[in-house]
Amino acid sequence: MKNKILIVGKGYIGTHLAQTLQCPVSGQRISSFKDIQRLLDRYRPNTIINCIGHTGKRNVDDCELELDQTLSANTFVPILLAEAAWRKNIKFVHISSGCIYHYNYGKQEPIDEDRIPDYYDLYYSRTKIYAENVLTQMAKRRNILIARVRVPLDDAPHPKNLLTKLIRYQKIIDVPNSVTYLPEFVNAMKHLLRLNAEGIYNIVLKDALYYPDLLTLYQKYVPDYRFKVIPLRNLELVRTNLVMSARKLANSGFHVSSTKDILKKCVQRYVKS
Repeated sequence: MKNKILIVGKGYIGTHLAQTLQCPVSGQRISSFKDIQRLLDRYRPNTIINCIGHTGKRNVDDCELELDQTLSANTFVPILLAEAAWRKNIKFVHISSGCIYHYNYGKQEPIDEDRIPDYYDLYYSRTKIYAENVLTQMAKRRNILIARVRVPLDDAPHPKNLLTKLIRYQKIIDVPNSVTYLPEFVNAMKHLLRLNAEGIYNIVLKDALYYPDLLTLYQKYVPDYRFKVIPLRNLELVRTNLVMSARKLANSGFHVSSTKDILKKCVQRYVKS
């Protein structure tokens, strides 16, 4: 596997995947087919995993200030890579996002892969939808896997880790959210690659996480930490918070963990790291 896969994008997720799959990862800037051809000539992969993406310097709101960079990383580059893979008959895997849907709390089932993305309120979300729309059409003719992640959670501190982000705040919303536990994510990716899976897969834990539950557990190990819960009268106003279904991933034969089973060991490892 390690001699056949090339990961592009040395960010948070790309680095995790490369370490687990023991395959090369490139941080080369891509802006043309020539850039991609140099990568293909050097590594000669039969699978490309695209982990390039832009989420803003602080958060996705900053994408509104970085229009060109966001559109290039989230839309233009994935389509370039997919087209290059098409021409070389190379399997293409795109790491996408779940932040592409409106979600009505209490009135809607977890979102499955068949639902058409409809969250155009944020520029970041629009750029992710643009890429998915094109790749979904290409996937009808070529071997393409789209893996959606949602709010990465990990055992070690990192600026992109959900827990690291949350403990910086004094006030926390109490809204259910799907999360992607990174150790499980990389195992799910190994599973889907073994199956040569195609199409869209949500890679999230089985059930939703309420942020105060995670922070209450963290508080047991760090008693000095304090936080308050923000009362929300209209949950529909909360942006990019949603619950996704992991049923398709589970039906593929992968064991999807429950949030409860993950949280305690995650926080314990986080505090010790």
